[in-house]
Amino acid sequence: MTGVTATAPGPTGGGRRRLAAPTVTMLPRVVDSLSFLYLDIVRIHQDDTGVCAEITTQRRGTETVYLPTASLACVLLGPGTSITAPALATFARHGTTVLITGMGGVRCYAATVPGTLTTTWLEHQARAWADDTRRLAIATAMYEHRFGPDQAPPGATLQQLRGLEGQRVKALYKLLARQHRIQRFRRSYDPDSWDTQDPVNLALSAANTCLYGIVHAAIVALGCSPALGFVHSGNQQAFVYDIADLYKAELTIPLAFSLNTSDRPEAEARRSFREGLRLFRLMPRIVRDLQTLLAPDTPRPDPDETLDEQLVDLWDPVTGPLPSGTNHA
Repeated sequence: MTGVTATAPGPTGGGRRRLAAPTVTMLPRVVDSLSFLYLDIVRIHQDDTGVCAEITTQRRGTETVYLPTASLACVLLGPGTSITAPALATFARHGTTVLITGMGGVRCYAATVPGTLTTTWLEHQARAWADDTRRLAIATAMYEHRFGPDQAPPGATLQQLRGLEGQRVKALYKLLARQHRIQRFRRSYDPDSWDTQDPVNLALSAANTCLYGIVHAAIVALGCSPALGFVHSGNQQAFVYDIADLYKAELTIPLAFSLNTSDRPEAEARRSFREGLRLFRLMPRIVRDLQTLLAPDTPRPDPDETLDEQLVDLWDPVTGPLPSGTNHA
C-alpha cells in the first residue's frame, strides 16, 4: 500500500509497520486528476476522515459523501452551498481549484489559487506576454493548433487572426445547424434573459463554463497566471479563455448542438461533457499544450523525477537561481 513501509523484525520476532509521512511525490499530478465536480445545495465540511459533502432531506435523512480532494482538479460550488474554512484549506493544500459559480456552474464569480507553486511556467508566460513578437507568435500557434498547421497567413496581425477565427467559428455553427436541422442559430449569452434562450445556447454556456473551470485548474496547477492572455486581455480570466478556445470546436460546440431538442440542456451538457472527458483525457492535453505553447524549445523532464521540496529560490542576474535558506554573505 502506498505510504506504508515495513521495518525489520525486532528481537522478539515481531514486525512493526508504520505509516510514512506523505511526500510531494505521493500526491497525484494534475495530469492524473479527475476533471471537475459540481455541487449545489450541500454543506461541505472537514471531519476526522476528510472533506465531505452533506445534505439533509426529509425523505432520506442526512447523506454524506466524502470527496477525493487530492485527486480533483476543480470543484464548482453552486447556489445553496456552504463550505467551512478547514475544508477550504484542505482543497488549497491539495491544489484543488475551487470556483464559486451561479446555477448550473454558469458564470464564475470567484476562485481560489493554490499556494506553494513553482514559478517556472509563470516566468515563461510573463516573458512571452511582455514581448510583442513572442506574444503574436503564441497567438499564431494557438490559431494553428485549432485549425491546422500553416493555416495562419504569413505575417498576419492579431486583428487578422481574430477575423479569420470568427469566420471559421461561424462556418462551424452553420454546418452543425444544418446537420441537426436547425433553421436558424445565433450565438448569444444573456444572463438577464437566461430562461428565454434556446437549448443550444443554454447547453453551450453550461459546457463552456465547465471547460473554463478545468482549464483554470490546469493553469493555476502549473503556477501560471489566468490573467495574462495572448489573444484575450483586460480580464482576470483572459488566459483561461485563450486555452479553452483550443478545445471548444472539438468538445463543447458539437455537444451543445446535439442537445437542441433537450428539455434540460444545461444539466445534460454538464453530464455529457464530464463523461466525454474520460475519452478525451483533457487534463493531460491541457498541460502538454500549455507547456508547448509557452516554451516550445524547452525540454520537459518527467515530473516524477523533478519533484522536490525546494519551494523558493533567490534570483541572481549573473549566476541564475540560488538556493534559499542560506547565508550568502
